[in-house]
Amino acid sequence: MPTETKSNSSNGKIIVQDLTHRYVDRWTGEPVTAIQELNLAVKAGELMTIVGPSGCGKTTLLFIVAGLIEPTKGEVLLNGKKVKGPGADRGMVFQEYALLPWKTVWDNIALGPRLHKRPIHEISEKVTYLIEFIGLKGFEEKYPHELSGGMKQRVAVARTLAADPEVMLMDEPFASVDAQTRITLQQELLRVWGDTKKTIIFVTHNVSEATYLGSRVAILQRRPGKIKEIVEIDLSLEERMMMEENKRFNELNTYVLNSVRVEVSE
Repeated sequence: MPTETKSNSSNGKIIVQDLTHRYVDRWTGEPVTAIQELNLAVKAGELMTIVGPSGCGKTTLLFIVAGLIEPTKGEVLLNGKKVKGPGADRGMVFQEYALLPWKTVWDNIALGPRLHKRPIHEISEKVTYLIEFIGLKGFEEKYPHELSGGMKQRVAVARTLAADPEVMLMDEPFASVDAQTRITLQQELLRVWGDTKKTIIFVTHNVSEATYLGSRVAILQRRPGKIKEIVEIDLSLEERMMMEENKRFNELNTYVLNSVRVEVSE
């Protein structure tokens, strides 16, 4: 089984160095260490998935990379520069769709380019392309409440792509949809990744999803979170599309599942 027990922090588009984050539980008043001395390197153009037991700090790590949380200790580097807050070089897709309910599909997707004051013709071309790309042609003038959960999440992904960030950060974005829609969205994400070559960090609690999507899977140990191991997923896009019939996928998925189970049971 090809695994990496340590991340190589000497290179990577995103480098997480000796990251520790503590906070005070608002209910108990007790200090909590969510992440401790975590190191990780994410390569340019890879889709890294992060999985681990509940409460191991997956989302905290993602929010720190996004610049939404300042770590207690350590740092995150993007292209060699320290992350000091949110930036246009990173786009976030949340579990909840976070669409503006008073704006149409078109206007939600156009939000980023408009904020960046892009030319009107450029915005129109980009939004038109993305609406067709994500399979929502004919729904341009619909509002979020008129869309299914899967459609809403497609809009959220398209809105992030429209802003053209270097890195997409995804926090369990398919957790709220039904099983069939989830499979469709996973396949769409793989297609987006294959076409755009974006660097993507995808947090999930679903082991099969982590194995299916990830070029590598980072497994976090239980709290305080740190990297337990990184598993290389040596499957082509074509092999992933036939995952249930692919012996290699089943071997890798079982390995990742057992690794996570050890963390839960210990």
